[in-house]
Amino acid sequence: MQDIRNIAIIAHVDHGKTTLVDRMIYQARQAREQEKLGELILDNNDLERERGITILAKNVSVIYKGVKINVIDTPGHSDFGGEVERVLNMADGVILLVDAFEGCMPQTRFVLQKAIEMGKKPVLVINKVDKLNCRPDEVQEEVFDLMFSLGATEDQLDFRTVYGSAKQGWMSTDWRQPTEDITALLDTILEVIPSPEIAEGTPQMLISSLEYSPYVGRIAVGRVTRGSLTAGMNTTLCKRYDIMQKQKIKELMVFDGLGKAKVEEVQCGDICAVVGLEGFEIGDTIADFENPEALPPIEVDEPTMSMLFCINNSPFFGREGKFVTSRHLKERLEKELEKNLALRVKPGPNADSFVVYGRGVLHLSVLIETMRREGFELQVGQPKVLDKVIGGQRCEPIEMLTIDVPEEFVGRSIELVTRRKGALIQMEGRGDRTHLEFDIPSRGLMGLRSNLLTATQGEAVVAHRLKGYEPYKGDIERRTNGSLVSLETGVSVAYSMDKLQDRGRFFIEPGVDIYEGQVVGEHTRERDLNINICKTKKLTNMRASGSDDKVMLPPPVVFSLEEALEYIQEDELVEVTPKSMRLRKIILNEIERKRKSSDFDC
Repeated sequence: MQDIRNIAIIAHVDHGKTTLVDRMIYQARQAREQEKLGELILDNNDLERERGITILAKNVSVIYKGVKINVIDTPGHSDFGGEVERVLNMADGVILLVDAFEGCMPQTRFVLQKAIEMGKKPVLVINKVDKLNCRPDEVQEEVFDLMFSLGATEDQLDFRTVYGSAKQGWMSTDWRQPTEDITALLDTILEVIPSPEIAEGTPQMLISSLEYSPYVGRIAVGRVTRGSLTAGMNTTLCKRYDIMQKQKIKELMVFDGLGKAKVEEVQCGDICAVVGLEGFEIGDTIADFENPEALPPIEVDEPTMSMLFCINNSPFFGREGKFVTSRHLKERLEKELEKNLALRVKPGPNADSFVVYGRGVLHLSVLIETMRREGFELQVGQPKVLDKVIGGQRCEPIEMLTIDVPEEFVGRSIELVTRRKGALIQMEGRGDRTHLEFDIPSRGLMGLRSNLLTATQGEAVVAHRLKGYEPYKGDIERRTNGSLVSLETGVSVAYSMDKLQDRGRFFIEPGVDIYEGQVVGEHTRERDLNINICKTKKLTNMRASGSDDKVMLPPPVVFSLEEALEYIQEDELVEVTPKSMRLRKIILNEIERKRKSSDFDC
């Protein structure tokens, strides 16, 4: 039997988690040629590289001193809570990775809380001690206080600390004495993290994750909690609601470095991938053929936000996308449900639409962005926060928001958050920056990040996590400015845009195809304004000095997908295609829009 350690890595976005795992792989392999490439292996999804966040939990294994260390990379953002819980189910201990300057951040706290509740033993790694103004000793104290406040046991509080710089490739038990490599961390893992308990008896494995291969289909990933599995054995798949299905394992694979290796048998405690099962879901148990015993299924946090997804029915539909019908959209969402635990999908108000429930704007926007890159065209509505009735009272999700800003922007930041029903809980100085903590309703977060970045000249570091449900806080003031809406379908003309500059700011450039009902800018006033920016200058035979000068327009406002979702109002949609993103009114025709609004007034 091979000695095994199963560890999950917990870290906030951009604290160096993926870099550290890469270092572990390099050290175990002694592969210096790959180091020259400096390529990050784990965040191999395009979206992950661009945003610098881990979305999908991945499995990697390294062999060190004859011990197999299975490393599970956890998502750092609370919107991917569904992923986090499944990952921790497979681990016996956790590495808590924190930045030597920033210390513990809300997202770290979210995953750490789950790990402590599940009784996992932590190893603290304080990374980036090569940074200026770093404060490793203070950060260690902060982590101890945080774990104490989260209700850690005495054994969990007696954690080991390793310091270092994953980027420079060293770890040490004393941050003032750099070493040559990360041996100190690997040795600490072998000493502190317990090896899995070996349970004899009939086989049991909880399916915690899922992979897909175009050759063999869906692959179940999980940890063998009892007995052992062999290739070709007959098993029972225990599903929810006491449904039992007889199935056969075709192939077994274990994680080897970054890839997988085929094996004949997987012992208790190891993490493996099972090929050949059909119709399984995350949370099902692979059990004995004769006497199946199911493990408790995984509990996942409820969704806090919903969004309407519908097919693209704008005048420009089908120009850029490959998948444009409601059948394509339905199949894609059903496929996503198989591996995205925190997602729910229900039929929408009409035949071509679906209501998608998720854990936040980031969770849903990552799905939309992935679909767009796959060639889908779709339209999405304004995100809506899901309320609950608790004890006869209307309650809404409340988030804990933290903002780190330079001192001169503190007043402006507090004003922006309190306007959205945020309550200041804590304020403390950290070097030349101030750390602010708020409780704020989830709906108050929509559009807040972009406003804060504007107000603080891009200096604010914003993070949030779900805290719980509290009584409804009252209405929040929304965007006050109306929209500039195009009256015609055609090409935007610089001449007419120049004439309308005083009416607001534009979201498009001259020479772009637009259609009737498209939102082309933001009005300076509260109501919407219908404008025609396709009108060209009438040519006459008169000459006028100075009137034919070149038109100078300010650059348009360009939204990211999240900003667009947070910006739109109830009667607007975001049209997303592989190459472009447009804002539009749900009802494109101006007369029909007026008729509809007058019906409401009656």
